[in-house]
Amino acid sequence: MNIVKKSLLVALLAGVGVAATAQERVYAIDSRDVVAKSGTGLCWRTGYWTPAAAAADSAGCECDKDLLPKEACEAKAAAAPAAPGAAPTAAPKPTGEKITVAADALFDFDKAVLRPEGKAALDELVAKAGAINLEVILAVGHTDRIGSAAYNQKLSERRAAAVKEYLVSKGVEANRVYTEGKGKTQPVTGDKCKGNAKTKALIECLQPDRRVDIELIGTK
Repeated sequence: MNIVKKSLLVALLAGVGVAATAQERVYAIDSRDVVAKSGTGLCWRTGYWTPAAAAADSAGCECDKDLLPKEACEAKAAAAPAAPGAAPTAAPKPTGEKITVAADALFDFDKAVLRPEGKAALDELVAKAGAINLEVILAVGHTDRIGSAAYNQKLSERRAAAVKEYLVSKGVEANRVYTEGKGKTQPVTGDKCKGNAKTKALIECLQPDRRVDIELIGTK
């Protein structure tokens, strides 16, 4: 189960990394040169992540130990320098706040252009970001099951990109916003919505699946 969760958290890098470029690291790095993690403690991977690249990355064993060869992490642990006598003062640990915004509040059905109500919701999010020492914002778009997988994947990506574009227009640094589209692969309605015909009743039932999950990560 842990491996499945981690495989779902492959972040597509939306800009240059805060403290390192995507070519140098396979994980999203914050301004302290620390791997950015979700509120559940999972590392955010860039689009350059592969098992081989993770094994070579200095944070690979911390983030994906269960996916890497055992001997690779044991060798790194043996080569690690001894800890100094006086431990340095720990930096504040980033915390995450996950906000789910219904796509119907942000966009018209089957569209990726922000509605006025959607902009107002994002304005509130920008205010929250301004109240913390922001490290990264993670925006993940989702759709319902109506339509093809390929179409919904593109729609979810366009919606996440629209959220990023608006946040940047409000002063958030572009390289602090990571976006990803999940298409219709992660519904939250389960099997309660019956049928496949695009009826008004089905569209309304599937509303919770059409959403953008936005996570703010930073320190107070």
